[in-house]
Order: sequence, then structure tokens, then C-alpha cells
Amino acid sequence: MELIIISGRSGSGKSTALHQLEDLGYYCVDNLPAALLPQLAGELLGPHYSDFKGIAVCIDARNNSRDLTQVEPMLRGLPESIESKVLFLDASDPILIKRFSETRRKHPLSNQQRSLAEAIAHERVLLEPLAAAADLSIDTTELNLYSLRSTISTRLGEGSTPGLSLLIESFGFKRGVPTDADLLFDCRLLSNPHWVTALRAKTGCDIDVQKFLEGHTETGEFVQQLINFIEYWLPYYARSQRSYFTIAIGCTGGQHRSVYVAEQVFSALQENYPKVQLRHRELTGLNTK
Repeated sequence: MELIIISGRSGSGKSTALHQLEDLGYYCVDNLPAALLPQLAGELLGPHYSDFKGIAVCIDARNNSRDLTQVEPMLRGLPESIESKVLFLDASDPILIKRFSETRRKHPLSNQQRSLAEAIAHERVLLEPLAAAADLSIDTTELNLYSLRSTISTRLGEGSTPGLSLLIESFGFKRGVPTDADLLFDCRLLSNPHWVTALRAKTGCDIDVQKFLEGHTETGEFVQQLINFIEYWLPYYARSQRSYFTIAIGCTGGQHRSVYVAEQVFSALQENYPKVQLRHRELTGLNTK
């Protein structure tokens, strides 16, 4: 049986993640007191939940701070028949403030003595034990509701099937570095198709952009050495009991060079990593081929 703990700061998308897992066949519980985890684990072994894909539980800063520090030891003490994972969602402080301002909802930690910004900062400190224990962290700063649901579906929808779940993500440095990346590579040293007028509106998925990049010797050398590095070291990361791993590849705008390189890396890893996924952050959501 699979047990997924969902946590993260308020406004980061925990409810959306919980609803998506419910749609995927999980029995979902919102705002469970952390102290009840061992009791819930005992229930998991009973027949009542056998028809579900697993159980997803949301645990957040509404819990007692002492109980939050005990979640990770509780998970370590679960029976071997229960496979537990921690999913941690977060977003930048300005985005969280914007989301609360738009919905006009009250932050659960704000009061007359603590402003919204202070509550958001305090929540980060309270949830640090769960953030540190996370098997998968997702930065929702750039994700809308539909993109987040798609991300949850592709990364967690396979359930407890064996093997490393690997995400290759292209991005643009001008819109910020993905905070949930395990490895990050910069391909801004490659010739930029943006300065060719006929290529400016196209992407690294287009054949004209690919021909431009492949016309420069350094592109092939960079891509091959990058693939060699990743293929050599990934097994070591897999041995460290990781379930999820994100490789981020960036260029200036996230439209040409990083997209092309991410596509090449994705194609090279498919044979040995069947659970590899591809996402172009600055283009259109998740791409699973």
C-alpha cells in the first residue's frame, strides 16, 4: 500500500494536489493531525482501503510544531508493506501573497499581531522538517491549476512502480531558476537562435532551430558530454534511495537552446529510464512522449 504525505505552505496548491490524487484513485484525507499517522498506518493494512490505489494525506502548519518534527521518524517506523512518500509544494513569497490577495482568504497563521507576509515567512520555518524529508518537491510559482494537476498526474500517477521517476525540464533564466531541480545545467554558451530573425518566434522543437544549433560544432560536443555526465552519475543518485529526480537545463528565455538540449537528453535517457518525463517550463506544460 502506498501512503503519500502532501505538505507545503498555504497557497502553494496542496488542495489541488489532493484533489488530483483523489481523481487518480487515492483515498484522500485533508488536514490530518500528524500524531494520528501511526493509527492511520494501522488502518491501511486492513481490508477497507484495499480497493484504493493508495492513501494521500495532507499535513501542514496547522499542526502542532512538535508533531511536525515527528512525521519523518513516524514514516521510518511504518511496516515494510507500506511505501511512504512525502510531496512538498511551495512557491515564492510574492506569488503566495498575490494568491491570498486575489482569493481574499485568511492565512491560517496570520492574526492581529502577524501580517500576511510574516505568516508566510513563519510557515516556511515551521514546515522545514517536512521540506527536508520530501521525496519530491514541486515549485508551483510558474504553474497554474491545470499545469499543477498535470504535473501531479505524470509524476505520481504511476504509483509505486519501481524505478527512478526522472524529469527533464527546460527553463529560461530570465524567469528564475527552478528551485526544485536536483541538477542544473546552463546552455547559454551555445549560439543563440534568438538573434536570427527568421528563428526568433520558433522553438527548439522546430527543425529550423535544430539545424541552426547543430550547425555549430560546440552544440554537439556540449550535448554529448552532458548526456555522458548524466548517464554516468544517475545510477549513483538512484542508489541513494531517491524516488524522484529533476534535471533542469536553462538558457536565457527557455525557448530555443534549453528546449533543444532537453529534447536530446530526454531521447538519450528513454531506453534506460522508462519513467523519464519531459517538461518545457516556458512553453506548454508537461510533454510526455
